[in-house]
Amino acid sequence: MIEVNIVGTGNVAWHLAKALGAQNNAVVMQVAGRSQASLDPFKHMARHTVTINNLTAADVTIIAVSDDMIAQVSSQIPFDNTLVVHTSGYTAMSTLSRKHKKGVFYPLQSFSKDDVSLHFAEIPILVEADNDEDEKTLRELGAMISNTVQVINSAQRRQLHLAAVFANNFTNHCYTVAQDICEQYEVDVKTLHPLILKTAHKALENGPTNSQTGPAKRGDKEVINKQLDLLENPDHKDIYNTLTKAIYTTYGKKL
Repeated sequence: MIEVNIVGTGNVAWHLAKALGAQNNAVVMQVAGRSQASLDPFKHMARHTVTINNLTAADVTIIAVSDDMIAQVSSQIPFDNTLVVHTSGYTAMSTLSRKHKKGVFYPLQSFSKDDVSLHFAEIPILVEADNDEDEKTLRELGAMISNTVQVINSAQRRQLHLAAVFANNFTNHCYTVAQDICEQYEVDVKTLHPLILKTAHKALENGPTNSQTGPAKRGDKEVINKQLDLLENPDHKDIYNTLTKAIYTTYGKKL
């Protein structure tokens, strides 16, 4: 049985508490937050909900807070020499306080509390630790809730997080631009849904490089110039130009 503390009350903390709380070989001992109001939703997921100064030691203490708060929260944990990990994709393991045994427990996914379709077993968990024993503990903990647990170092994880920003955040913003265009001209954005799903499927099946289509890939300058003229929002024009130039370069064409 692995005893776990979770520090934080945001989206990642919520899903981790829910997933770990459902396991037979792990128990969420405490969830710590800044206020009782933020802790109320976690009462049924943990043995105790506490403020950070009342936290007591467990086998693993997981810090699930924003990147810029990890160092501060780590230093405030009121016990020493136990395994403390963070859940950040970008932040180095060394950011954690020296008074702890340090590690990383990073679930690579975009989280929101109301996402009922999320299945933790499908989420890769990337772990890192200072020593083999702690790494083994994190691998065991990860394997309880995920089908994919990988050991990678801070530099690799930082690059993977960067790749995830392109694959998820930037792609989602392009969906937002597409929705804005549809709404501006009173076109049902749902008409794009089959295309969005097919694009993702092809990228996974054939690889994104082999699946690229469109006027930039073809080098169709006439269509590109006409579409630029249609765009009224200057930010949308900038995105269109930047991505068009990137696709041109990737496939060996010149503007």
